[in-house]
Amino acid sequence: MEVAAMMWQEFVINWPKYLSIPVISAVIGWATNSIAIWMAFNPRNFIGIPPYLGWQGVVVRLAPKFAKLAVHTMVDKMLDLKELFSKFEAHRITKELEPFMMNIIEEFMNDLMTEEIPAAWEALPIGIKRQIYKLVKKEMPNVIKEMMEDVQANIEDVFDVKTMLIETLLNDLDILCDIFRRSAKKEMEFIRFSGVYFGVPLGIIQIFFMLYYQAWWVLPVFGAICGYITNVLAIKMIFEPKRPIKIGPITLYGLFFKRKNEIAAEQGIMIANEIMTPDRVIAGILKGPSSDRLFKLIHRQVQRAFDEQAGIAKPFVLMTVGTKRYIKVKEKAIEKMIFEMPRHTKLIEAYAYEALDVENYVKRKVNELPAEDFEKMIRPIFEEDEWIMTLAGGVLGLIVGFLQVFLLFNF
Repeated sequence: MEVAAMMWQEFVINWPKYLSIPVISAVIGWATNSIAIWMAFNPRNFIGIPPYLGWQGVVVRLAPKFAKLAVHTMVDKMLDLKELFSKFEAHRITKELEPFMMNIIEEFMNDLMTEEIPAAWEALPIGIKRQIYKLVKKEMPNVIKEMMEDVQANIEDVFDVKTMLIETLLNDLDILCDIFRRSAKKEMEFIRFSGVYFGVPLGIIQIFFMLYYQAWWVLPVFGAICGYITNVLAIKMIFEPKRPIKIGPITLYGLFFKRKNEIAAEQGIMIANEIMTPDRVIAGILKGPSSDRLFKLIHRQVQRAFDEQAGIAKPFVLMTVGTKRYIKVKEKAIEKMIFEMPRHTKLIEAYAYEALDVENYVKRKVNELPAEDFEKMIRPIFEEDEWIMTLAGGVLGLIVGFLQVFLLFNF
């Protein structure tokens, strides 16, 4: 009783100092967590003396690793390309692509032949060239249809979706950051304010300990413990438990898993509108082996024209599939097609967006993910940043504890 009375008397006399302890604990927790979250994405460029003395945002610094992890989850765990592309109607794509291909075929062929066989192509009479254009245009609809059927039947072979998605994320780091930032926005806010939620109770415990045992080391030690524990608890509450556990009237469930439906909707919107967009899908298909059909058509008709011209010698060999020169010419031609397509293919992109329905497809697939795979959608960023968050909390708590000792309690 005597000890309790002395503690109460000490508190009454110096109550502003003691009440400042939980307030400062809350501020420490909020500040350290806010800084750690900011450091996950910022700064974009390395600040300091490279390679080790300084800092760059975790997601930006480890962009290749995070991009591969995100794409692995998307492609291996969520996207069934055959199911997705089975929704395409080949005749509809042919109908939409045909006007575009007809408009560019002459320019496209001229560029291709000038690059591959400049002297021979220049010597070819204009009338023969027109005949070639006509023949190619006549066969073009069937070739486009065959290309689309080839894509649908062998989508995993002709469309390298992983490479396309990884290149997209690495070429636009804002999208990569948004995958984590938007999916985990509420979890990050919880971590930010968990410093307050946990800091105040720990600060109150600190008051009693300080009243009972006044020593210079109490505040620094408790400050470090407070800064460290608040962050550990916050991260644990986000990812544990993975499945609901009912204890009496209370249900324990990781905050991230509790929001699965909401996150699925967010992921669907983001992947459909920013990552797996129709223009990127079309470009990815054109870069695949199915586009060889188009080049073989041009090759066949040009070769036939030369064969029919008795007065033209053939000391050259036209494009041969597989040679470095052919591949280089093909890549250049495809890049030109992809560059030109956005001006002509709005209708096909609108159809592709409607047919693929990536938003609802991804939403359904995310909801079907088992807890372990669902966790991988944002867990990597916390794993990389966790040691910073917990260490920074402990160090800042220790520093503030020392300041309290000297400024408030005059040890």
